[in-house]
Amino acid sequence: MRSRIQQSYLAGFLDADGSIYVQAKPNRTYRYGFQIAPYIVLFQSAKDRTNFENVCALIGTGYLRKRKDGILEYIIGRSFAIKEFIKDVYPFLILKKRQAELLLRIFKEKERVKSKQDFEKLLILVDRFRELNYSKKRKHR
Repeated sequence: MRSRIQQSYLAGFLDADGSIYVQAKPNRTYRYGFQIAPYIVLFQSAKDRTNFENVCALIGTGYLRKRKDGILEYIIGRSFAIKEFIKDVYPFLILKKRQAELLLRIFKEKERVKSKQDFEKLLILVDRFRELNYSKKRKHR
């Protein structure tokens, strides 16, 4: 369990040097041809690896990878871990609050999908991240 100070610190880190997003990845093995893939990612220069690893240790779930450009990414990709993380930091989020709300809504709607029409409604929610995160990628509709 994180203290309120740790929760607020992680929220500030996410607001400043993080991203919340979800993708609909084409995948023929899934019922409707797409995999819904949510992520929370924190970024930091590899020059400050030790301090960043300490921040990541506060989260305790996810994995660290180094990009070719010298940036470290701490990636949380499991739905249950994302939900727990958002629950902890949500009260303190400022810049990413709308993304967190939308992602939680997507989780709920995903559980309710019973038909192709339900899934298409879910894809519309996924596409909303384009506006919140300034994505230039095409829509899935």
